[in-house]
Amino acid sequence: MVIDAHAHVTAPDSLYVYKAGLLAHRGGHGRGSVGATDQDLIDALNKPVFGGSSHLQQLKEAGTDMQIISPRPYQMMHSEHPKLVTWYIEETNNIIAQEVKLFPKVFRGVCGLPQSPSVPIKNCLPYLERCVKEQGFVGCLLNPDPGECSGVETPALGERYWYPLYEKLVELDIPGHIHSAGCRSERLTYSLHFINEENIAVVSLLNSNVFSDFPTLKILVSHGGGAIPYQFARFEAAALRRGGPRFSDKMRHLYYDTVLYSAEALALLFKTVGPDRCLFGTERPGVGTVKDPKTGKWLDETRHIIEGFEWLSPAEKKMIFEDNAKKVFKLDG
Repeated sequence: MVIDAHAHVTAPDSLYVYKAGLLAHRGGHGRGSVGATDQDLIDALNKPVFGGSSHLQQLKEAGTDMQIISPRPYQMMHSEHPKLVTWYIEETNNIIAQEVKLFPKVFRGVCGLPQSPSVPIKNCLPYLERCVKEQGFVGCLLNPDPGECSGVETPALGERYWYPLYEKLVELDIPGHIHSAGCRSERLTYSLHFINEENIAVVSLLNSNVFSDFPTLKILVSHGGGAIPYQFARFEAAALRRGGPRFSDKMRHLYYDTVLYSAEALALLFKTVGPDRCLFGTERPGVGTVKDPKTGKWLDETRHIIEGFEWLSPAEKKMIFEDNAKKVFKLDG
């Protein structure tokens, strides 16, 4: 079985029309709703996207059996007014839950949280519990920077600010999936912002007491951990000077997805953190859905790259493609 642990919702255009309306009237016309029907969702999932075939067809083409979908992060607008953020996130999650219900053998849902830089993270917890217990979500996105690089900063993930969320994740036995959202900076794109926040998140978590205080906490880091598997020895040196545990050993407290689009990057990730800490992911259809003219293959169809690593055993490949996702997200098939 091949499980894609990192992908995002393909929604009908009405979701983004709804978002544009919220931003235009700033809530003055009330919450409203997307009002998407089952047929609207079916049509969206069968419509060509990102220069290829439909979302559902792309899964068949790539040989993906199950996909875990979440809101598209760059759309989540966490730095807007908290009321608008809450309304939009809830509508997006409702669509994800609706798609999971329509295609229960194909999709599982990871919910977005209505995070805002001015609102304590504990305010999100009742909604998170409803998402898991009432709508069947198997995890949640965790944005380390709800201020979206606007200059309004939130404590790093190793700080006690986040402890109420970690307590709830342990209680519900679900993972938090680190993925920042939009970016207001004029100096970098949201894709670069994603990587920067992953770097900060990994180092902050591993240099903190979080995993001593929450030994069963499950945290998945997007995009192979950003640049940290490439730069880990820099932090290894500091750990050795302090006489503490090796940084490379502590990296195994986290899980990492394989949303990396080159053989070299994937090999580095597996060799740095171990196949037992890696979950197959593609974000397909998404940013990597483009054909490489050199190979004629879609850049985000990375299954064949992993299958081609002869130095990985069949058991290790099964961990990456299936077993680790089933364990982390408690999937039943």
